This record gives sequence, structure tokens and C-alpha cells, in this order.
Amino acid sequence: MRLRRVSVLGGSDPAVPAEHFEAASQLGRLFAESEITLIYDGSAEGPIGALAAALSEANGLALSVVPQELGERSDGLLALPGGPEGLEELLEHCLASPAEAEKPCGLLNTGDYFTGLLKAVPDEVVERFIRETQRGRLIVNRDPAELLRAMGDYRPPETRRLAL
Repeated sequence: MRLRRVSVLGGSDPAVPAEHFEAASQLGRLFAESEITLIYDGSAEGPIGALAAALSEANGLALSVVPQELGERSDGLLALPGGPEGLEELLEHCLASPAEAEKPCGLLNTGDYFTGLLKAVPDEVVERFIRETQRGRLIVNRDPAELLRAMGDYRPPETRRLAL
């Protein structure tokens, strides 16, 4: 799958460590280099602002849309560190919406920002809320380049139909 447009969620908290800004800037340059259009809410704060600035400096393309349309206009979704809203929105789009079933969902876990939260939820709780086919859609990586590569390599899981 070639990613042409990626919706980026969250990452608007300006009070996160510098490594999150650096990773977001790297991601912006990678978007421009790979000709991926950034779809986001237009925020200029936090890591998302750094991503947009780096993309702009590298002559990349960004499209600011209202949050409800983020997932509808992209080939994949990605949450940045820098506030809980990114993970919440990512899960909402990627796990609750059948229309998003074919899209990869990336989580940039720079500095293990989301690790504690991901490990805190026991498997039995996850199993009640997330189907097995949905689990494979969440791609977590600390490295922006590896995350984009994994998202581009994503193939939707096969669904099984019951023989009646």
C-alpha cells in the first residue's frame, strides 16, 4: 500500500520533552520526501506544530480539516505523543469505525510515551473491546521512518466468513 495521505492526531501539548519535537520534525521531513500529504487539525502547538513546520520547510503538502473528517480523507492514521487525545482519537477511528477497516493505524511511541498506558491494560480487558482483526491494525514504533515503512507495508487482515 502506498501512503498518499496520512491523518495525524494529537501531539498538541507543548510541554513534552524535546525528543518528541525532534521525532515529529523527522516525520514531517519524511512525509515531504515520500510525497505524503499531512491531514491534520491545523494546530501549530506541540509536536504536531513541529511536524507541520518541518513539512512546510521541506516543501511538503498539508491539509487542515475539521477533526471529524481526518480519517475520511486519508490512507492511514497516526497518533503523536503530546497529549492523550491522539491515542483516544486513533482508537476511535481505527477500532470503532468499519469505514476505516482497510487503513493502518500508527502510534509514534518516542521515548516510550505510550508504553505505560499500553502495558497497563490487561489482555482480558482488551479482548472484550477489541476484536482480533482490529489488533493487527495498530502499529507501534519509536522510530518515525520505521513506523511509516510499517504503515506502508500494512495489509488488511483477512476476515473469515462462517459457512452456513
